[in-house]
Amino acid sequence: MMSLWAVVLGGSGAPGRLMEDHETVFVVAGDERDAKKAAKRKWQGLGRPHVDALTQLSAVDGYEVTLTEGGSSEGSVAISYNDAPHDEEH
Repeated sequence: MMSLWAVVLGGSGAPGRLMEDHETVFVVAGDERDAKKAAKRKWQGLGRPHVDALTQLSAVDGYEVTLTEGGSSEGSVAISYNDAPHDEEH
């Protein structure tokens, strides 16, 4: 059965950075091993990534997560922290 996974990747930092870079990606996979492989293919940073953490998402904030084959990522919007309106409460 396929599941949604959230995966935190880490890897070499950009030139001049003192620490490694990180990004979180979401993948659909049948098990942990396949989720790690799929996530690493999405790495946008330098060099080879490693997996710092992953979790299988079956429910979030009281909502069940279900997958339906045939979806499209068209129309998906990624909002960076710098572009998003900010709460005054951090």
